[in-house]
Amino acid sequence: MQKLNFPSYSFRFKNSENKIAIFDEIRKKFVVLTPEEWVRQHTVQYLIQECNYPKSLLNVEKQVKINGMSKRYDIVIFNSDGSIFLVVECKQPDVAISQNTFDQIARYNFTLKAEYLMVSNGLNHYFCQMDFEKEKYTFLKELPNYSEKQSKNPKI
Repeated sequence: MQKLNFPSYSFRFKNSENKIAIFDEIRKKFVVLTPEEWVRQHTVQYLIQECNYPKSLLNVEKQVKINGMSKRYDIVIFNSDGSIFLVVECKQPDVAISQNTFDQIARYNFTLKAEYLMVSNGLNHYFCQMDFEKEKYTFLKELPNYSEKQSKNPKI
């Protein structure tokens, strides 16, 4: 797999039915290693190791109903009260991040109502904070660290 724009992380792999699988410590199982999964697993580690979000608040690849249609989000971080703090959309490295990508995550967020959004293809990462009153998002240089967010907003 290609080198991504993340710190180096340690992963567990196995060969299953002639396919390489990577262990997802959130789902607690091996999943087929695709280019998008490679980005997803790096993003999970980034959120845990660099941003200090507790594993217990992360959720990976769950189905959600958006306008009556079944969709799957890549990664969500919950607040301790069960509301959603962050939604992450992962793309494989050869997929450019475009307005369509932001439109996709914005559509998901109409239902999920996360305060923050992250979009990554492993090479480029974009972070946004929602302003629901003005129906827009503001780009940020980085996500708030869990300890910083905890001190400002104890519900997370």
